[in-house]
This record gives sequence, structure tokens and C-alpha cells, in this order.
Amino acid sequence: MKINDKLTDKNILITAGAQGIGESITKHFIDSGANVAIHYFSSADTANELIKYANSKGQKAVAISGDLTKETDVNMLVKKTVEAFGSLDILINNAGSLVARRLLNEIETEFWHRVMDINLTSMMFVTRAASPYLAKKENSSIVNLASLAGRKGGHPGSLAYSTSKGAILTFTRALSSELGPNGTRVNAVAPGLILGTSFHNTHTTKASAAATTAGIPIQRAGNANDVARAVLYLASEYDGFITGATLDINGGVYNM
Repeated sequence: MKINDKLTDKNILITAGAQGIGESITKHFIDSGANVAIHYFSSADTANELIKYANSKGQKAVAISGDLTKETDVNMLVKKTVEAFGSLDILINNAGSLVARRLLNEIETEFWHRVMDINLTSMMFVTRAASPYLAKKENSSIVNLASLAGRKGGHPGSLAYSTSKGAILTFTRALSSELGPNGTRVNAVAPGLILGTSFHNTHTTKASAAATTAGIPIQRAGNANDVARAVLYLASEYDGFITGATLDINGGVYNM
């Protein structure tokens, strides 16, 4: 059953679309009748399963590997997407990583640049390459994945990550003004504690997750589907007057 008819036959590019939150986002777009270009870095098997899932519903899907910190890989990603579908309606900038927890006095310059390149510079590369194609459509959309850490500063050891995610909030607002005249809306989501993903399985202890969950007003952690539903809403044409906004997805633990 299609969950959002507004997305039927739309062409979507999703970075890191074959793992964690990205995998859920991809499935939700497929279930809404969209064609999906699934970028992946190391999750080839999952990407291929998603292609089969899309094809079983009569929709187009391609999986494209690449290192988004390299401009040549990014340009090829967008080129292959447009070659496969003929056009591009929606870009989901989902790729990102904490990499490792390091306090200020533990951060080497190389580590700082690596985190910024993975979370922020790569997003600029993809958006820059995709924006001319999005501008060709009457109604196009970009959704950027930020984080609650970008709002609050995150837990100790996430200084570089939190800074990069905070910058995405400003990146989103600035892009909405710049790309609005071209017909492209730009919004972001800022997920809080989203369990069941490789991110938190790697970087969040069970004790930390339990302590954070205890402070969430609705008394549960989030899951990847919670984020995917919000991304689809912002990407769709239901909200054609929303741009430059960030939707917080955190169970009420933080709002502004």
C-alpha cells in the first residue's frame, strides 16, 4: 500500500540509503511509489536487496557506490542518477558519522577535518552537483539530516560531530533562501536518540541510552521509521510552503 501518493513516480537520490535511518527512508520512498537512487559506501548487499524490493513493486531503483568526500565520486553519483531516471525531484542528504568520541584535547587536526568532510563538506558537494537538476523541476525538495547534537551540543566526546551537525542547520537555512527562487525547498530533520541503528550500536552504551530514554517525555527512544516518516513529509508536496525549517524528532526532550 502506498503511504504517500504525492511521491508516486518522483525520482529520489538518498545518500547512505542502505543502512540505518537511510535504509528506512529508502523503503518508505519505495512504498510511496517513488524511484530511488541508493548511494552506499560499504552496504552493497542491502542496497541490492532494496533494488529487488523496488523492482517487485514495478519501480525503478539503482545502487551507486562512492566516497562522498571526493568530488569526482559525487559528480558521478549525480550523473548516474539522472542517467537512470532522466531527472531528479528530491535529494535526501543522509550520509554522516560521529567517527569516534574525542574530547577537545584529544582532537587532532586530521580528525577534525575528517568529521567535517564526512558530515558537512560531502553534503555541500552532493547538493552543489544535484541543484541544477532539481531546479529544472517545478517542485523539488532537499532534506538534510542534522541531529539533536547540533541543537544541544551532544554528549562529551562529540564536539566535532555536534559542530558539523549544527552547521547543517545553518546550511539548510541559507540554502532555502538561495534555492527558493529556483523552486527548490530545503529543510532538515534533527533526530534525537534513534536506537536500532549502527550509529548508536557503535557509539552509545546501553547505560547511556537508558539514561537518555529516562529523560524523554514520551518515555521511549526513537527508531528509524520515526525519522523516515518525517523525511517523507518534508520531501513531499503536502508542505509546499515549508522551507528553511528543521523538524526535531526527539520525543519532546528538546524543543524550540
